[in-house]
Amino acid sequence: MLYFRCPWFHYLIVPPSRSLSFPSSCIMLKPGALQVLLSVFLCTWMLCQAQPQSGTPVIQLRLVGEKKKHNEGRVEVFYNGVWGTVCDDDFSISAAQVVCRELGFMDAVSWSPSAKYGRGDGQIWLDNVHCNGGEKSLAQCHSNGFGVTDCKHSEDVGVVCTQNRIPGFKFIQNRDSAEGLTVQVEDVRIRATYSHRKRIPITDGFLEVKDGGKWRQICNEDWTEMNSRVICGMYGFPGEKRVNLRPYKLLAKRRKKNYWGFSVNCTGNEADLSDCKMGHEIEMKGNQTCKHGMPVVVSCVPGRSFAPSVSAGFRKAYRVEQPLVRLRGGAMIGEGRVEVLKNGEWGTVCDDHWNIRAATVVCRELGFGSAKEALMDARLGQGIGPVHMNEVECSGFENSLTECRFNRDALGCSHEEDAAVRCNVPAMGFQNRLRLSGGRNPYEGRVEVLAERNGSLVWGTVCSESWGTMEAMVVCRQLGLGFASHAFQETSYWQGDASADAVLMSGVRCSGTELTLDQCLHHGKHVQCPKGGGRFAAGVSCTQTAPDLVLNAQVVEQTTYLEDRPMYILQCAQEESCLSSSAEKADPSSYRRLLRFSSQIQNNGQSDFRPRTAYHSWVWHECHRHYHSMEVFTHYDLLSLNGTKVAEGHKASFCLEDTHCDEGIQKKYECANFGAQGISVGCSDTYRHDIDCQWIDITDLKPGDYIFQVVINPNYEVAESDYTNNIMKCRSRYDGQRIWTYNCHIGGSRSLETESSFPGLLTNELSHR
Repeated sequence: MLYFRCPWFHYLIVPPSRSLSFPSSCIMLKPGALQVLLSVFLCTWMLCQAQPQSGTPVIQLRLVGEKKKHNEGRVEVFYNGVWGTVCDDDFSISAAQVVCRELGFMDAVSWSPSAKYGRGDGQIWLDNVHCNGGEKSLAQCHSNGFGVTDCKHSEDVGVVCTQNRIPGFKFIQNRDSAEGLTVQVEDVRIRATYSHRKRIPITDGFLEVKDGGKWRQICNEDWTEMNSRVICGMYGFPGEKRVNLRPYKLLAKRRKKNYWGFSVNCTGNEADLSDCKMGHEIEMKGNQTCKHGMPVVVSCVPGRSFAPSVSAGFRKAYRVEQPLVRLRGGAMIGEGRVEVLKNGEWGTVCDDHWNIRAATVVCRELGFGSAKEALMDARLGQGIGPVHMNEVECSGFENSLTECRFNRDALGCSHEEDAAVRCNVPAMGFQNRLRLSGGRNPYEGRVEVLAERNGSLVWGTVCSESWGTMEAMVVCRQLGLGFASHAFQETSYWQGDASADAVLMSGVRCSGTELTLDQCLHHGKHVQCPKGGGRFAAGVSCTQTAPDLVLNAQVVEQTTYLEDRPMYILQCAQEESCLSSSAEKADPSSYRRLLRFSSQIQNNGQSDFRPRTAYHSWVWHECHRHYHSMEVFTHYDLLSLNGTKVAEGHKASFCLEDTHCDEGIQKKYECANFGAQGISVGCSDTYRHDIDCQWIDITDLKPGDYIFQVVINPNYEVAESDYTNNIMKCRSRYDGQRIWTYNCHIGGSRSLETESSFPGLLTNELSHR
């Protein structure tokens, strides 16, 4: 007979013939300790709720399917060493919630029947699944039982989860089907020594895994450099290095050790520990010592963006001169669309065969760790120009993506298939030095910084003088909140902590590429803020997606021509300042010489391009009979070859609308009847060469060679995911009567160094291998 005591001080008698499972709060007692009345037996039985052994199996889930995204796909279950699908019969949003939370997402958005994400193959593990939404695993939901089904793969179910992850969720699960071994780890960490804990980032320390709520060490007896390489990659470092074990041996002798009961065997090209093989460690239980070794120590090489000083080891292993690979369009450091340089021109990578191994090569090459995600379907926006690489195959040990095998024939690949990555980056603690206060949600508020004043750290505000979109972009990136939506110079409606009202930072000027606000130019400790803080403290709102405007350079080049137009029909243009300053004194019967062209501006981003000002702030122009939602939308200029402006550009104040949209996209914005203004994702706003102000007034221009330049959103009024593609430059030759425009290209589409100094130098760097 077994006796159990429950936390309510009642006792439960269990016949030995009955197999039961009990709450963990029940404590087994020795038979002699039992003193209980039989009258409380039934009450105790209900309280303890001892149930027959359920035998809930341990399963693993994944989302897969055609062109899958990281948070959606066909639900597949790993059971009994085999992956299989789930039938859509009786499936519900509650079951989808269980699936998503088990995968580490906050919640489910929807679920899809009838194999929306493609048909699986092989086993269908679950059918008629009924969940109440509170289960911790899909295996706990009621069903017909594993493998009991009358479904076909045309009924495979799929789910869409929220993109937000469960805070702190990091669950590594590894299976070795040959040994039938399941290894589950809650977390992994590099534990720095006491003397190194203040270093940022932490690159050296004992490696520990969290198992069953306890941190455990790993015996270094069979540990390899390839294992360390994988661990370093997980923590945002591109490589590992040898470490002096002498001080760690002394520390290990003093510390109580609790070894983990498994060994690790990585090949080195894995992106995560969960991809490595694991096995049983011999005689490695509890606090037993490691026979011939000590706890594993890992030492990593930080990338150049995170190293406290220039790292010779990194510079030797990875390219740091003219980069051949770059990331564009990402909100956070270490993420973006992958672009490669070939023949002096930047192009994208097609997502055919794109996988985590190739993504990891990109991440390591750029000074980050291994890849968290290999993204497809232009998830981080569409690029421009050519598609340079297709069907990329990497071993994982290449120093550059350009060393991987690939098919240079990208026929059939459009920019809708541009590949992207999200990389692991080191924990720098950037978000601890900055906060948003008083906002309606975590994505907005008054900007407050942590700074040292009079020997102590205090919170204070940022002066809003000169505060703009670029500064807001840095704040949102530093806090991990995405792109800037708006920059506010007045924040009286956001009441922050009164103790943080003092202005601690002023004169902030950012280029937009900084990792923290501290890295931007500012006044330092000598704060100068004429208006003071309070209502004039800087504020931001952040967003996960942003638009991305790109001018079609080919359209400009093909439509350029000259026109001489009399002043008397240019009255509207004169009213809107579309002519050069000399036109103000010109005779009404005189002519102006205009360089005319068409422009087509496409939104390749992930959200609509909307004017910053609200409808009531738009300016009505009687002459042209429409509202100007942005007084400065585009600059048109002619520059000398040394960059001096020689013909005054038109500061275009445009009526923004969807003139043309890609197939399947409906027009949303139209200026007619004073409607809403903007440019939808996948749509373009086209301005024909024959409309007013679509020109540069070159009446006073002398014959010669020039640079024709167009800049979209020049004052950064509206935040975009990529500003490098907002500028177009062309070569232009004017002989006094005719003009030639040629070699037009978007500013970020070519390597300026290559173009100006070393033409053809990198022509063969990216070749078919």
